[in-house]
Amino acid sequence: MRTDIYQSPLCERYASKEMQSIFSNDRKFSTWRKLWVALAESEKELGLPISDEQIEEMKAQIDNIDYEKARQYENELRHDVMAHVHTFGDACPEAAGIIHLGATSCYVGDNTDIILMQSALLQIRNLLLNAIEALSEFAMEYKALPTLAYTHFQAAQPTTVGKRACLWMNDLLFDIEQLDFQLNNLKLLGCKGTTGTGASFLELFDGEETKVEQLEQKIAEKIGFSKCQSVSGQTYTRKADFAVLQVLSGIAQSASKFSSDIRLLSHLKEVDEPFEEKQIGSSAMAYKRNPMRSERIASLARFVICDLQNTAITAASQWFERTLDDSANKRLAVPEAFLATDAILNLYINVIRGLKVYPAVIKKHLDAELPFMATENILMYCVKTKDGDRQELHEAIRKHSIMVAEQVKLYGNENDLIERIKNDDSFGLSAMELEVLLDPVKFTGMAEYQCEKFVTETVKPLLEKNKQRVNVEAQVNV
Repeated sequence: MRTDIYQSPLCERYASKEMQSIFSNDRKFSTWRKLWVALAESEKELGLPISDEQIEEMKAQIDNIDYEKARQYENELRHDVMAHVHTFGDACPEAAGIIHLGATSCYVGDNTDIILMQSALLQIRNLLLNAIEALSEFAMEYKALPTLAYTHFQAAQPTTVGKRACLWMNDLLFDIEQLDFQLNNLKLLGCKGTTGTGASFLELFDGEETKVEQLEQKIAEKIGFSKCQSVSGQTYTRKADFAVLQVLSGIAQSASKFSSDIRLLSHLKEVDEPFEEKQIGSSAMAYKRNPMRSERIASLARFVICDLQNTAITAASQWFERTLDDSANKRLAVPEAFLATDAILNLYINVIRGLKVYPAVIKKHLDAELPFMATENILMYCVKTKDGDRQELHEAIRKHSIMVAEQVKLYGNENDLIERIKNDDSFGLSAMELEVLLDPVKFTGMAEYQCEKFVTETVKPLLEKNKQRVNVEAQVNV
């Protein structure tokens, strides 16, 4: 690793080797060469004078890329595609004259971008499936554990830990649906020529329009795609990049919400994210166990969400059939959004697989709030079984509640509302009756049922359909 020049933290610290490989120079420029081979093969099949020997020579040199020579050519020509055309031609002297025949730079540039985004989306999809699978196991393990729910971060009607995990899972299911839609609708640019009219290829095929259409279809099939853009200028519409990064932004939103919940629960001491034996939480405060992985998720998610604006502005600012103000931005915005999302999901999987839950603390918080929530049940029970006067009992509860709230807020005392009600003869309740009335499960509604039904009927079929893609090890570098 070089230390005398800037290195991107996305590669140095965060993203997996798999995602880095997808956007590497080797993958990019070998894909350019595969596209040149596909072009030559298709042109030959449609009657142009290209020999099998020329094609075989090109195939043999797909991965033999002289980067230093390409750099020298680009310094001289100020054109990256032509630099690699010449570099490839030097490695294939017999085929040099037919490389890039009829094509424009975007033939290799744009088609490669689509191919790499397809590979990157598949990698993200695998990680999403693993995050969903980890959440499903967590949800089922804690499907019945009552916990305080919160609205406005104020204590509200209880739910279960597992049901809360279903909310996180549901967001990811939404994201994978959006991803699959974009993946299934991803189309190559094809070979449209300098302004999208196919004029150069029409000239090569002596005005035969059907051969120009066949050429594009043949190239797509050789590269593994079924469709090309129906119409384009020199480039595919930059709205395609925006559509793909919308998926990544959506994943970032889901992960950020998850990480915020984990951070809040960590503050409440109800959960801890994974923490290694020698991990340091704070350089100054040795006792601390900061939720740094969840914080990193939030930090990277913010980057991805903001990065979406790059593709939106780029799509909005294109002129006519082509301008070059997209190029530098695309080189940064698209790969880095994927690298960051890859890091986010690896962290997500790591956190949920290693999340430690503290039922005793959860119960303590629940016990502190449940007496207030139970008062309506107590009131109805006493009216129904003790022949109590509803209005009198309501007033007694109101007075007791005000006094308890004052003791809790002003003096930090424990919530003793139930004890006060037990000692109030107007209620006539035994300790056993109150214990039954305060069973937390009675206050969680259908949470356990909803959790089990959601996992069984919605999540499990998706995981079963993709079972070969789960159990991926999540990589967290630092």
